[in-house]
Amino acid sequence: MMDARAFSSHSDASVAAATTDQNVEQCRSGNNSEATIMEKPRRWHDVFWSGMFVIHLIGFGFVLVVLGLNRFKKKNRLDIDKYTYRFMENQAGLTEDYWPVYAVAGLVGTALGCCWLSLLGSCATLMMKVSVHILTTYLAVISVLSFWAEQVFWGVAFAIGACLQLLYVISVIDRLPFTMLVLQKAVKMVWNLPEVMKVAHAFVLLLLSWMVLWSFGVAGVVASSMGDGGRWWLLVVLSVSLFWTGAVLCNTLHVVVSGIVFLANVHYSKESSSFPTNSLMKSLQYALTTSFGSICYGSLFTAVIRTMRWQIRGVRAKIGNNECLLCCVDFLFHMVETLVRFFNKYAYVQIGVYGKSFNHSARDAWELFQSTGVEALVAYDCSGAIMLMGTIFGGLITGTCAGVWAWIKWSNRAFMIGSMSMLMGMVLVGVAMVVVESAVTSIYVCYAEDPLSIHRWDPEFFNQISETLNQRLQHRSKRVSEVLTHNQLDNLVRSNTSV
Repeated sequence: MMDARAFSSHSDASVAAATTDQNVEQCRSGNNSEATIMEKPRRWHDVFWSGMFVIHLIGFGFVLVVLGLNRFKKKNRLDIDKYTYRFMENQAGLTEDYWPVYAVAGLVGTALGCCWLSLLGSCATLMMKVSVHILTTYLAVISVLSFWAEQVFWGVAFAIGACLQLLYVISVIDRLPFTMLVLQKAVKMVWNLPEVMKVAHAFVLLLLSWMVLWSFGVAGVVASSMGDGGRWWLLVVLSVSLFWTGAVLCNTLHVVVSGIVFLANVHYSKESSSFPTNSLMKSLQYALTTSFGSICYGSLFTAVIRTMRWQIRGVRAKIGNNECLLCCVDFLFHMVETLVRFFNKYAYVQIGVYGKSFNHSARDAWELFQSTGVEALVAYDCSGAIMLMGTIFGGLITGTCAGVWAWIKWSNRAFMIGSMSMLMGMVLVGVAMVVVESAVTSIYVCYAEDPLSIHRWDPEFFNQISETLNQRLQHRSKRVSEVLTHNQLDNLVRSNTSV
């Protein structure tokens, strides 16, 4: 509604003028970003959530050790079965029977993530295109194999996933050329910063070290004497823990990379594309101290809200004139848009550069986009969804490798092992993907705050992104005009009918 009122009351020329004035003012603060991130003292934000995350790590770490040791080389070593005797339905195994399978999953996921980072400069675009076009087929094939193995739940789940993936790609097919352009420029940007790549590899190894402990506990659960129901519930809880841990590490890397890329953009010149000295260590220090609570807080909600927004936007674009369905989808759309104002990935750029709290950063970033009109460009871009497709594709490959091995040895536990391995692969590949996603978010924030920084870096890209923004603003203005005209005609028809 806010966009509709804005575009219906102003012409495209006035919007462009307002955007220019806004960016001139923001340029002054952008030029001082080095002092902001390097010298200005920062306050601690969202400390409660950083404490909760640390407590969560300690608590779940202890539980994982207990679960793994209980079946390590000796059944019921810690005498835990007496607490689960009501759920004993299967013959118990040993932790070391299943732990090697998860080790393979971890190695495959790490290899995929490192390959992604290594091939980032040469064929990243090809890898993204493959992820988009092959994922639907891969999901459909796994669905058929699941039905063949009489796993109805997984067959239906993968079939629904394949349908949703196909529908989404169809709904955004016209946006892919622009999205690929932005992704190419983001890859170019991070590839010219070798320090960023080193940090990304370090985070992959850090996450892998946590997965050694996590998989040890999960192997103990799979080897336990509990029935499938009890084991699945316990694995779901452990999966949520891994998801939060992986999201925190990914978003910590996001903050570090966003801060460095933003500074590199602001300080770019024809003579040198380097960023200020010690900015990497300063950015990493702030991400792990004063801003860590904000990262932990945002990691709980951002990914879910983003996924909901992508799916609703895709459905909304293809509904047509079904007013009843459009009304329901619009209600969900506006509800999610309200959440996006307080939970969005662009907050991590503000956190990395200015050290704000998460909600403050998310609100400021969204208001900046709306005041400059860049929100129309952000809504048109679907790079985040493509990154998610690549992450899911990597997870599916990892899960398939582990699941096939498990099927050969223990066919009744293959899907349990494969699903957990898929999650491991997704988290590991996601750490590699977030490097490019961080560069994309930084590009949009830089363009909103100081368009000249993008122009200095790549004049041709600046012209392309500006042209696309003007097209999107005109498209929105046209849609608003059509809606207003349609409403006026409806009111006129109703008044004539009543007369």
